[in-house]
Amino acid sequence: MHPPWRLQVLLSLLLLHSQHWPSLAEAHVNSKCALARFITLGLMKHNVDGRIRNICLLDSVRASGQVAPGMVGWLTLGGTSLQEQQEGSANITNIQLDYGGIQMSFHKEWVSANISLEFDIDLRLPFNNKTAKTHARMNLTVEFWLEKDEFGRRDLVIGHCRVEPSSVHTTVLTEDIAPKMKHFLHDFRQKLGKVLPHLIEDQVCPLMGEVLGQLDVKLLKSLMEQGAAHELRHP
Repeated sequence: MHPPWRLQVLLSLLLLHSQHWPSLAEAHVNSKCALARFITLGLMKHNVDGRIRNICLLDSVRASGQVAPGMVGWLTLGGTSLQEQQEGSANITNIQLDYGGIQMSFHKEWVSANISLEFDIDLRLPFNNKTAKTHARMNLTVEFWLEKDEFGRRDLVIGHCRVEPSSVHTTVLTEDIAPKMKHFLHDFRQKLGKVLPHLIEDQVCPLMGEVLGQLDVKLLKSLMEQGAAHELRHP
């Protein structure tokens, strides 16, 4: 039995496919929106929020070997191990997921979907037990296409799924920060930019594979044919 969220979005896709649109351009745009909705709704139903929220940022920064000198001072305050001190923490909150756009090559039956992701990081500092809030945003891109077998039947193939490192941006939202902490936060943001792409890919890309695996191949082909007709009409 299909999950309710899949039936809901597939019904909307079928409606888009069967409805008489005033122009091919409108059908083309709405087809892309429906496909993007299928992906984002599927990720949410697969608890992508929970997967991202459970990322252990501090542990990942330590394990990556990307610890800056200022951060070493935090982890080994006065030669005392972190376990013997009151530990800091970094919690991911306010996760926002949206589609950034859909690109299609209708002749190659290829699709590239861009997903925008934003969230806050509440970093509790062991020095004074205050919390500094940092905002992070990035784009995740997944490619998939239809591939024919020897009998002419089409299968959905999922290609690269990755976070573009250059799309990762972090901003400190907290204004009341002690001067001695600003250097630490600057280093922490730099390290986040290096570890976040891999961490997000590990959590989101497997879910992306599950969502796309439930996409109806015939319906996807129909959406691509609508796009191809639009290209012929408006080269």
